[in-house]
Amino acid sequence: MKPPAFQYHAPKSLPEALDTLNRVGHDGKVLAGGQSLIPILNMRLAAPGHLVDINGLSELAYIRTDAGGVRVGALARHAEVEADTAVHTAQPLLRQGLRLVAHPVIRNRGTTVGSLAHADPSGEMTAVLSLTGGSVELARQGGTRTVGAQDFFVGPLESCVEPGEMAVSAYFPRLPERTGTEFVEAARRHGDYAMCGVAAAVTLDEDLRIVRARAAYLSVSPVPLLLDLTEAVSGGTPDTAHWGAAGDLAAQQMEPEPDIHATAEYRCHLARVLTARAVRTAAVRAAELSSMPAAINDEISDEISDEISDDEQERGER
Repeated sequence: MKPPAFQYHAPKSLPEALDTLNRVGHDGKVLAGGQSLIPILNMRLAAPGHLVDINGLSELAYIRTDAGGVRVGALARHAEVEADTAVHTAQPLLRQGLRLVAHPVIRNRGTTVGSLAHADPSGEMTAVLSLTGGSVELARQGGTRTVGAQDFFVGPLESCVEPGEMAVSAYFPRLPERTGTEFVEAARRHGDYAMCGVAAAVTLDEDLRIVRARAAYLSVSPVPLLLDLTEAVSGGTPDTAHWGAAGDLAAQQMEPEPDIHATAEYRCHLARVLTARAVRTAAVRAAELSSMPAAINDEISDEISDEISDDEQERGER
């Protein structure tokens, strides 16, 4: 299949890109990684008259880590963010989610900010941004604005990006001390969009008792669904908490729509099971990492992530 006809623009600077987007308005689309946009064009699900290719804007191909979190530029590729050790130390949920994005060849080209701007409720990065309380920086002629995750996603494949604007970066804040994270999902085939996915974060107090548990969901609602599950497991420990109660609480608060891939009941079942698994692993990880020196924490976190990656690869080969 071929896309509908469009006019191609290759700006050499950010001001030039913003000027072009301002001129073409509703009829323009930004091309970065293109791993979502190009298939949509080929299937004639979108027909913009202008494509603004920003791959020449090298100033947007950055990944920066500071005391508060991680900032990812619009041209940073998934694979680059996934492989960045400083990013993993500051916000491990990014690597945990990125390893589930399609296949390596897709991650080599696709961009993290582009995935957010695409606003697919089945996309892993939407859940990561929601759970971390992150934000997206939008630029247009005359200035910029920053939009929090809770306001950025407004519907399926629909963000708050206005005509003439471009998402130039995303910020993923660090989570509180003694917080563990996990990202799990279930798909029909390795690399497919998940029928249900869960990103979880569990925070422990100094006595290693649970003081906060939250989860963000993909593929169960029109926009990323963020739930507070603390009441189901508060005061428990990684060994004693009733993880099934967290899964039950999550399932009670969602109303997924059925489609050709799964019924609503099955998606609720997946959410219940995956929630229990994700929050338990996040709590265990928080306990293990909070009781060890920082250098050892990083080493163990890497080992755990490697084990998860190996398990996922084995499941994909079966």
